[in-house]
Amino acid sequence: MNKQHFYKKLTALVLGGLMSFSAGSVSAANTVQLNLEDAVQMALENNRSIKSALADVDAAKWNLSKYRRQTGVTLALSSSANRGNDMGFARQYQNKVSSAYDNRNFSNSATASIPLYNFSLRSGIEAAGYGLNSADVTLENTKQAVRYQATSAYYNILNYKNLIKVQEDTVRAYQEHLDNVNAQYRVGTVAKSDVLSSQVNLANAQQALTNAQNNYDIAVATLNNVVGLPTDTVLEIGEELKHPAYNLNLEDCTTYALNNRADGAAAYYAVKQAEAGINTAKAGWYPTVSASATKSINGKKEFTADHSNSWYFGAAANWNIFDNGVTAASVHNAEAALVKAQENLKAKDETIQLDVRTALLNLQAAEKNIGTMETAVKQAEEDLKIANVRYSAGVGTNLDVMDATEKMTAARTNYNTALYNYNVNKAALDKAMGIPVDIDVAKYKASQMEGNRLKKVRDDAKVVENPVLELSAETKKVSKDEAKAMRQAERELRKAKKVQKAAEKKETKTADSEKTVKSETVSSTESVAKEMANN
Repeated sequence: MNKQHFYKKLTALVLGGLMSFSAGSVSAANTVQLNLEDAVQMALENNRSIKSALADVDAAKWNLSKYRRQTGVTLALSSSANRGNDMGFARQYQNKVSSAYDNRNFSNSATASIPLYNFSLRSGIEAAGYGLNSADVTLENTKQAVRYQATSAYYNILNYKNLIKVQEDTVRAYQEHLDNVNAQYRVGTVAKSDVLSSQVNLANAQQALTNAQNNYDIAVATLNNVVGLPTDTVLEIGEELKHPAYNLNLEDCTTYALNNRADGAAAYYAVKQAEAGINTAKAGWYPTVSASATKSINGKKEFTADHSNSWYFGAAANWNIFDNGVTAASVHNAEAALVKAQENLKAKDETIQLDVRTALLNLQAAEKNIGTMETAVKQAEEDLKIANVRYSAGVGTNLDVMDATEKMTAARTNYNTALYNYNVNKAALDKAMGIPVDIDVAKYKASQMEGNRLKKVRDDAKVVENPVLELSAETKKVSKDEAKAMRQAERELRKAKKVQKAAEKKETKTADSEKTVKSETVSSTESVAKEMANN
């Protein structure tokens, strides 16, 4: 089974399972086991940024098709019906059979044409082709960004899981010390201040634990959002942050990144589009040539040829000799756009180099910190043991224990942070270098430069068996169904408002009628009373 199809099916089953469970089993339904590979693959399947990028590829594909189809044969049909009331009109259409003059004429024609030379069209095809190449590599860049986003969110969960353990150990240490202090206070060997300060430190540690648990819950919700699961899904993650070795140097990483970064390739294709734009602007200096063939019939009745039956073919050329400098201005405008694209490409290369250097330096710093803090944790744990023993023996102070506990917590926190930074910056380095998800950008550019067609270019560049490079028919159908449902809902809403407005109008009219009747009744009663008074 295709791996991507498996993860797509997995996501559908998860979502379906979450929706099908009753309220009494929510906690069981909202639990999903997940590892890093699953998280990344589910994000690639479900992330909306990728779906938007796929739509851009589809749009670029059909834009290229639009230009290419303009180079082929087009067929136009034309029909007209005319009637005149004077002899001049009738003389134009003499019946070939009866030699009589007709005051009615039906004309029908069919014209087939094909462009023979159109510089603007050729340039448009070139620019649209580069646009499709740019959409392909932009899609790959989006996938790499989503992979990093999912990886970072996954490591963030592991980080907060470790920090919860650190804070739990700290709370436990403070609680044990408080129990010891209370025992000594009851026998009168320590002051009340030791009890109070121990209680305050325990409360602070409990607050830090609560904050760590809250940060963990937020991290889980964030990863759920990235991979396309409901944000309240409980994730079971059994992995731990690791410290895998690496053997990378700045020069090799930078060289690889300059050749393989997808956003760098997108900037390159933007330059190629700008170059094609100059050719499009220069089209005003060149003629256009087309060939056409026409068949025309005229008759007293529809689709008859009793007036005339003719055909002709030929070629037409059009050349705008003088346009008052419009084309020259367009060329200068396109040249300015090329300069901008070139500068953007250079800036992107500089950004790539900075990204690689930054990620590698952060990775190296995190690795050094791991070794340093690993030793510091052992030292802090030993120091705390000594402080507890001294305090129990009555030769140490409560402050010594508090200080040793804080240092142990800080050392463990710093160690876990260094471990987290190492893993996240390794993922950041992968992104900065442009490690591929579906296509190898360097191979894609090389194949495209050889003049291969798009399918061959994609086949040469793919790094997985079935890369997702275009919108599926199912996605397009869902989009159409959603649009149809939205239009239907809007129509029903307008209809409901119209009914409501009519009802309100009727109600107002009824109220006005009742008010008028009541007023007339009162007036009549007053008149009768007045007449009786006069009598």
